[in-house]
Amino acid sequence: MLLSELLKGLNILSEYEDREISDVTDKTNKISEGCAFVCVVGARFDGHSFAEEALKNGAKAVIVSRDLGLKEQILVENPREAYAIMCRNLSGNAAEKLTVIGITGTNGKTTTAFVVKDILKAMGIESGLIGTVKNMVGEREFHTELTTPDPYDMHNLFKMMVEDNIKYCVMETSSQAFHQMRLAGIHFYTGVFTNLTQDHLDYHGTIEEYKACKKMLFFNCDNAVVNADDEASAYMVEGVPCNVKTYALNNNADFKADNAELFSDRVQYDLSDEKVIFGIPGDFSVYNSLCAIGAVCSLGFDLSDVISAISKANSVKGRLELLKTNTPYGVIIDYAHSPDGLEKAIKAVRGFTKGRVITLFGCGGDRDKTKRPKMGRVATDLSDIVVVTTDNPRTEDPDVIIKEILIGTVGSKAEVVTVTDRTEAIKYALSIAKENDTVLLAGKGHETYQVIGKERVHYDEREVVAEILGI
Repeated sequence: MLLSELLKGLNILSEYEDREISDVTDKTNKISEGCAFVCVVGARFDGHSFAEEALKNGAKAVIVSRDLGLKEQILVENPREAYAIMCRNLSGNAAEKLTVIGITGTNGKTTTAFVVKDILKAMGIESGLIGTVKNMVGEREFHTELTTPDPYDMHNLFKMMVEDNIKYCVMETSSQAFHQMRLAGIHFYTGVFTNLTQDHLDYHGTIEEYKACKKMLFFNCDNAVVNADDEASAYMVEGVPCNVKTYALNNNADFKADNAELFSDRVQYDLSDEKVIFGIPGDFSVYNSLCAIGAVCSLGFDLSDVISAISKANSVKGRLELLKTNTPYGVIIDYAHSPDGLEKAIKAVRGFTKGRVITLFGCGGDRDKTKRPKMGRVATDLSDIVVVTTDNPRTEDPDVIIKEILIGTVGSKAEVVTVTDRTEAIKYALSIAKENDTVLLAGKGHETYQVIGKERVHYDEREVVAEILGI
């Protein structure tokens, strides 16, 4: 592709000689002959320091934000934005050929994305999915490392969707992705907001910055579907140039759930005089299903058809996932890793558990420390027994993390036990469970690894439970 085509849509601040470019990268280990290297400034590494080396290794252009005195340099305002838009152009602007739904919020993004895909599938429509658990092009699955991928990978997924004649893509859009401009150059047909609670403050610093990053979605979409029961919704849509629809359980809304009933395997409620049956338990499943219904209806589909289709939606791996254990008690895995997420998960479990709720969880290392005592308080306020253990300690001492969690458990009526090794903790939780109890293993969900130090080791709680129980 000609360099001029690759740079289309960018404000170029220097003159350059047009030439053929073979590829685009911002990674030093992916320099190839004839590529353009984008000098992104990161937290630990400044790509500008590698510009000359990139040219020596075969790059034909370097995209920079400051003058390096190189003949092959092209000056732009923001290399991160440039990288995203160049990846878009390299894909043949595939995203523009798709109807893209972007979902943002602290909790519920993954479930809502999968439910939207399931609804479309039940109506005979294949779609693409980009998110935390996996990426999908129709029924083809691809591994994912980030909630919202690197622009190169993301636009390659869009390209594959277009090549497969897929018309719709639903994707999770994280606050970090907006801040890092990974989504620059993508226009969303519909933007969806689930809720907002404390998370990722280790990255954003303040809740205000976190909110502002999520709001960026709604400045670049035609339609918005937002949770009218969440106080941040008013902020999200204030002053944005899109058509706004709302959903709610408690407040008046365009999609309003009435007569909600919660069961161990589903939720039911009335919506516009029709019965919605959604096969994932918990009151937050009312919100997730309403959200998905609103999102699909925003595409122009009939409400009755959408309600009929959602009854066929599947449960999502790692989201209130009930394991088959053949025990008199239940074992559930959930990804809950924030105070609000943990609260929602435990309340959902409490809603259908006849016996005791035994909650096992930890907190990630090298992440927001302020939520640790808050999660301790939430767990002990809502559970009968709490087992505090290790999550992804990363470079922190797991026992120090546990001590910080325990600050929030002081004065609790719940029984609190600490077991540092997660497998031993699970073994303990299962050993004390009785008939009609539910053991909630929180924090890992779909993840099949632990990060210890800087090493990622295989760790699948489904396998751990099966081995402990000998099944």
